[in-house]
Amino acid sequence: MKTDTPTFRTRRALAGMAALAAALALAPAAFAQSGGHEYTVAINSMSFDPPPSNLKVGDTVVWVNRDTVLHSVTARDHSFDLRINPGKSARLTVEKAGRFPFDCLFHTAMRGTLVVADK
Repeated sequence: MKTDTPTFRTRRALAGMAALAAALALAPAAFAQSGGHEYTVAINSMSFDPPPSNLKVGDTVVWVNRDTVLHSVTARDHSFDLRINPGKSARLTVEKAGRFPFDCLFHTAMRGTLVVADK
């Protein structure tokens, strides 16, 4: 069998496209099994936007500092401490369930609470 014929190349291309389609179809299922969703919380006008109310272990919160000053997102129990420069962001993947009050070390009026459920 000649492997450089148009028919062979077409079959090989179709097989490759079928494999790619199968992989893409499985991708959402694999993501769902990991349990991780991503949420964004903005820091604006010297305050935190409300954190998501449906956080679960394995989810990620992306904190975006839209102010012109340095902020922190610091858990009162010291389980996390993020320092975020103006115009930058930081990621926090929650690893355990519970209530986690947090504030900004530099601006004590900035406060919030992450409530994290089991998977």
